[in-house]
Amino acid sequence: MATVDDVAKAAGVSISTVSYALSGKRAISHETRDRVLKAAAELNYQPRASARMLAANRSHILAVTAPLHEDTDHSVHMQFAMEVTKEAAELGYDTLLLVHDDAMQSMRRAAATALADGVVVLDVDADDPRADLARALDYPVVFIGIPHDATDLMCVDMDFEQAARMAVDRLADAGHTSIGLISHPRVTVERGSNFPLRFRDAFVARCEERGLDHAVAYPREHSAREAVDNLLSALPNMTGLVLNTSSDVAADASPALAAHGLSIPHDVSVVAAGAAYPTHRLPVPLDRIPLDAQASCTAAVDLLVAAIDRGEREARTLLIPPEYQDFGSVRAPVDSAEKAAQHLV
Repeated sequence: MATVDDVAKAAGVSISTVSYALSGKRAISHETRDRVLKAAAELNYQPRASARMLAANRSHILAVTAPLHEDTDHSVHMQFAMEVTKEAAELGYDTLLLVHDDAMQSMRRAAATALADGVVVLDVDADDPRADLARALDYPVVFIGIPHDATDLMCVDMDFEQAARMAVDRLADAGHTSIGLISHPRVTVERGSNFPLRFRDAFVARCEERGLDHAVAYPREHSAREAVDNLLSALPNMTGLVLNTSSDVAADASPALAAHGLSIPHDVSVVAAGAAYPTHRLPVPLDRIPLDAQASCTAAVDLLVAAIDRGEREARTLLIPPEYQDFGSVRAPVDSAEKAAQHLV
């Protein structure tokens, strides 16, 4: 493999002149530059990556801070990391995944050492300390998620509030007046993960606006059983159910309801909202408001690269509008007389 010394000898110049010709750091004559470039091409010389980074003052790497927690949904976590990686590659950037427990330390190191040209922040908490750090750094940072205080930050996320309202409205418009929500486990909510809180609060507010009976339950690990039990205890006449939860819990909703003699959609209409998983393949297909990782990650990486390449760092919050997918799990509630007649048949 050719070295810079080989190029210098072939072009009849010093090693420093080769460096100047390739990096453009200093002015040299067109004739000398052409001679160096010709020699480099003939020798198939490839500058070391570190030299190229120094010459451009860029690493062409995007860091992704994605700390792992005990309650992390690994399939969704990696889905977002992969979508960031794919979009970064489309724009000529590699990615560096930072999964150290101390997300603050990893983020500081990436900025201080120019290890990466910018950072994408995943798994955002409502009171995320990385928000204050991002405000303090003179460094491009984009959040996929929205902390409570998004002042001076660039954030991208699904519009979870609108998704909650959409789910409630779909059920209420079909005639349901008693609606439950299965959220994420308590450990996730108590940790302050931003999107379950935003969805839950918007769900409660919409139910109150529409005068609906409502309750929220939190699943235990991968099962919906306890959450369904709690909802039916709080709402004995529940006929509508919203799932803003993991794929395992969503898949268990039908068996959990069946344990009470209830079926989807005959007795309980169900909408899976903010779902990063397919629901049409479940034993009982569920209406879905998908969490589109590709849309969020594409928008976030585009914002970050614009901040890096063009200095566009204006604070903004970009919300990805939700879409409703109908798979037949919502219908008008069956009244008690109709249920009795069907039972006789």
